Amino acid sequence: MTNGPLPVARTVAELRAVVAGWRAAGERVAMIPTMGALHAGHLSLIALGRQKADRTVASIFVNPAQFAPHEDFDAYPRGEAEDAAKLADAGCDLLFAPGAREMYPDGFATTVNVATGVSEPLEGVSRPHFFGGVATVVAKLLIQCGPDVAIFGEKDYQQLLVIRRMARDLDLPVEVVGGPTTREADGLALSSRNAYLTAEERKAATALPAAMRYAVAALRDGGEAADVEGAVRASLIGAGFRQIDYVEIRDGATLARLGPGPVSPGARVFVAAWLGKTRLIDNWAV
Repeated sequence: MTNGPLPVARTVAELRAVVAGWRAAGERVAMIPTMGALHAGHLSLIALGRQKADRTVASIFVNPAQFAPHEDFDAYPRGEAEDAAKLADAGCDLLFAPGAREMYPDGFATTVNVATGVSEPLEGVSRPHFFGGVATVVAKLLIQCGPDVAIFGEKDYQQLLVIRRMARDLDLPVEVVGGPTTREADGLALSSRNAYLTAEERKAATALPAAMRYAVAALRDGGEAADVEGAVRASLIGAGFRQIDYVEIRDGATLARLGPGPVSPGARVFVAAWLGKTRLIDNWAV
């Protein structure tokens, strides 16, 4: 456990100086990129990082490049002091908290885009701007820190696949690891955006994990993907979700659409749906 306040690096130079000291001592480094508003899911990734490396760096940066103009960049929850205290209690060794100008200085003109494959369906359709912003900022973070391992939550499963593809394509010398989704007792995946839900909406949100449980059970019992997708949509609409961006069952490695017949091993159920003003996403392995 960290004693005293968590050290904070604000610049790339400060980050690299600390990591260089660890490297000189022969220590492995894990990085956990976040946008802050930390919850138990994030802290489980810190714990995983401590298992896989001698030192852990968490970054907090609300990345403007992955938000469309109509999205919630300004409203996204922020609270660095509270986040730093949680990271210190979790045993994190360093917080990297750069400002926007440090990450995107004047004249910044380069982007990273995973153009095809795992970036195309699902979020790639609903939020076409999103993965370009994610790939760019994560590439920068990994280059800035140079960790041995980088850890991302499986709740954002498609994002995890996109980052793995990006790191592989760019020959970044880092192992990209997925951490299991952390859930509330009723099954709702932890998310910083859950804070947007009203008390009434939070009760209604239990319909999402219930629908996912149904989907997994039905598919394991031989149900057709199209029938299960339709049933999940109907149950969410009946529970008060106002808009369903997608309910799709896809291959868990490639995100390819599945053909008719029994679902193959390794498939996953993906959902994105709006409850009031809050967009909830989830995925479950079949």
